[in-house]
Amino acid sequence: MPANLPAEAKAAWLKVMEAKTPEDKIRAMEEFLSSVPKHKGTEKLIKHIRRRIAELKREMQERREKERSIRSGARLYIAKEGDLQVAVVGPPSSGKTSLLCCLTNTTLRPDDIPFSTVEPTPSMFVEDGVYIQLVKTPSLVLDQSSDLNSITLATVRNADAVVIVVSGNTDVETVEKIFKFFEDEGVYLYPPKNYVKIERKGLGGIQVVGSGHILGGTLNDVKKLLNEYGIYHAVVYIRGSVTLDEVEEALYVERQYKPTVVVFSMGDVYTPREEVLGFLTKRDVVYHITDLRECKIEKRKLLEDLLRTTGRIRIFTKPVHSKTYIEKPIVMKAGSTVGDVAAQIHSSLLETFKYAVVWRRDLYPQRPKRVGRDYVLSDNDVVEIHA
Repeated sequence: MPANLPAEAKAAWLKVMEAKTPEDKIRAMEEFLSSVPKHKGTEKLIKHIRRRIAELKREMQERREKERSIRSGARLYIAKEGDLQVAVVGPPSSGKTSLLCCLTNTTLRPDDIPFSTVEPTPSMFVEDGVYIQLVKTPSLVLDQSSDLNSITLATVRNADAVVIVVSGNTDVETVEKIFKFFEDEGVYLYPPKNYVKIERKGLGGIQVVGSGHILGGTLNDVKKLLNEYGIYHAVVYIRGSVTLDEVEEALYVERQYKPTVVVFSMGDVYTPREEVLGFLTKRDVVYHITDLRECKIEKRKLLEDLLRTTGRIRIFTKPVHSKTYIEKPIVMKAGSTVGDVAAQIHSSLLETFKYAVVWRRDLYPQRPKRVGRDYVLSDNDVVEIHA
């Protein structure tokens, strides 16, 4: 994406990074675009910035108009509810609505005309006491730019994870296009091997941290590059092997990783192609082969895959004088401790904490274990806190 921009454009981009409000960012981005020379080398950058401006404008509109109306246009963001928010994306007629109908109580019906859904639509998938908010997005337009793609992209950026729905007979070229569309916009749908993130700081100079390294460059080259943009204090996180161009690109595109599960619809009619499954397996992307017309989908496994890929665990709590635990779990980040759970329930419970008793859910009520607040919990633990 970097295209040997003039100093004027680099100075203009610093104003974008320093802007605090959507209105200020839009003005700064428009000023930046006016300073970018128009040629083939800048086409991708210009396209990206224009899309970000469109998203910011929709965000402003959404804030002004909480209730839908003809004049307010389509909603861009869906407020998060439940334990996780998952964006459901895919090409037209891939089975997105059918998936929601199988997993939730939605009354949605598949679109009679492709691309007629123009805004995100939420519904709730409940399994094992965990509430997963599924947000169906407008269908992806893969071969040309579209405002619908901007809405889908914004929904994905806001979500905790992504479910891609494709037909069982989808070819590998289509799957590659879907992944490339998001990657071009700074959203990885699988764990990236090469990754750069830049965080500006108030002090400390330029620091490069992480397990990666810079190809054909040094720390001094990174310092010089950032100094050209007026950045003198920042931490540059690097994973894998990256070039100076990729470091520069990180200034323009905020890279994100969104854990992804692929759902193949019509799995009873079509067997997914080996090259498609190979593409997903190579990138450690989990997939499910389903028959959505008969709602044949492993709901519990889908839930557990979403929890695992997002780094979440289920913790079941048991009141001290109760014979059994509460069936609605608390969904926590993996690595959470007993103290974290106590604080989640109520801050006073952590302050008066004495000890806790922990069981494995599949063994309950046998083999209880007495632990302290720093005990690290696992998925499906049952916790009884004594204060």
